[in-house]
Amino acid sequence: MSKASEYPTNRAIRVHDADNVATAIADMAAGDAPFDGADIRAAVAIGRGHKIALAPIARGETVAKYGFPIGTATADIAAGDHVHSHNLATALGGDGEYSYPARPVDASHGAASAPAFSGYVRPDGRVGTRNEIWILPTVGCVGNLAARVARIAGARHAGRVDGVHAFKHPFGCSQLGDDLGHTRALLAALAQHPNAGGVLIVGLGCESNQLGALLDLIPPDRRAHIRTLSAQAVENDEAACLALVDELVGACTATPRREVPLSALVLGVKCGGSDGLSGLTANPLVGRMADAVAAAGGKVVLTEIPEIFGAEQVLMDRAVSRDIFDETVRLVQDFKDYFIRNGEPVSENPSPGNIAGGITTLEEKSLGAVQKGGKVPVVDVRRYGGEATLPGLTLLEAPGNDAVSSTALTAAGATIILFTTGRGTPLGFPAPTLKIASNSVLATRKAGWIDFDAGQVLDAGFDAAANALLDLIAATASGEATRAERNEERDIAIWKSGVTL
Repeated sequence: MSKASEYPTNRAIRVHDADNVATAIADMAAGDAPFDGADIRAAVAIGRGHKIALAPIARGETVAKYGFPIGTATADIAAGDHVHSHNLATALGGDGEYSYPARPVDASHGAASAPAFSGYVRPDGRVGTRNEIWILPTVGCVGNLAARVARIAGARHAGRVDGVHAFKHPFGCSQLGDDLGHTRALLAALAQHPNAGGVLIVGLGCESNQLGALLDLIPPDRRAHIRTLSAQAVENDEAACLALVDELVGACTATPRREVPLSALVLGVKCGGSDGLSGLTANPLVGRMADAVAAAGGKVVLTEIPEIFGAEQVLMDRAVSRDIFDETVRLVQDFKDYFIRNGEPVSENPSPGNIAGGITTLEEKSLGAVQKGGKVPVVDVRRYGGEATLPGLTLLEAPGNDAVSSTALTAAGATIILFTTGRGTPLGFPAPTLKIASNSVLATRKAGWIDFDAGQVLDAGFDAAANALLDLIAATASGEATRAERNEERDIAIWKSGVTL
């Protein structure tokens, strides 16, 4: 994509030569030309992030963006017309035909110049970007106890560790089968996260999510930093919890930050509240970060599986083996079946905010979203609660919901999350989360939420923005607080998927 500064009067960007629409990068009035010297004029006012037709498109014909179909015209569209929900509809269905690439993808990466960072090296060799104490309730009934203990212990140990945090949730009781399994697997994965120098798992005692069964999911060699307590089994639960936290703090305060290469990073990539510019600025910029981390030998994790529908072949083409291709197909089809079982169309997306920002169909949203994975080969597929263990790109099973998917990324081992947004959100999660705005208006208006302005790529180009963002990632991994951390935005959400008793 060319820099907008090379064509100062440009008001739109055509992503690919095969596209018959362009995306407005600034509000266009009726009569404005999308490009310098173009004969086409906007027939009506077209907002930033929305699409303008570059040629006549007959009813029933394919509309293309990113070089791929994003749906079918539902009416005749003239050159210069606004292309959106009134004349464009998804072509997605519940089935899918996928083809394995003729040649397997090379999973090796050339050496890349990448910044080091200062992290916490754990006994098993994994590296954390924070040295925190996490308090995980097995059940919602003791969530407030966990929060109270975190608040008291955080003040008591200020400056000795990077923080003491409780992660409340409403689950753990009256759950059955796979639904209980989801909760248990997610909490067990969080308890093993390298950003937690110490973990206290607090149970009630009578819940479905029993402490013993949860601990059984954690390998014995990863339990040294974990303590457990059943609140019903002690007289003074608060004092007992605080004593255990004191013990955990004492055990991990001596852990220093050490310089480590970028290969030690596990990068989670996520988008939320996307707009029509997300796929042109923030997401491809994050894709460059994925490429840099993978080239250095690090791990990248991509989830939000329903938000790759319509673009899944792009990822499948990067599968390193037939087995990984087949696992990717199963992951996608299982999620489509999940929608169908619940009586929902697989194309029940974009969200109202996405639509207001210019995204019309799920195909368009997905083609923009998958760019967060850059060009990294797909080396593994993990189900919900699974851990990314291989250098390269891991696809992780989780829905698109911002809190659920970001929690799943953390549970998979992400030590930094890059969260792109065109609309803005204050949410934060256990792993440090950098909010990257797709447009400069948002970055300026919500400076208390946004860590990085990807709108600058329209003027300065990707190279300068990529260098700046990579430096920010290294600084964040070395301890610099994100906006969400400064705002004390730290939450988890667990995927609810079954019957409640």
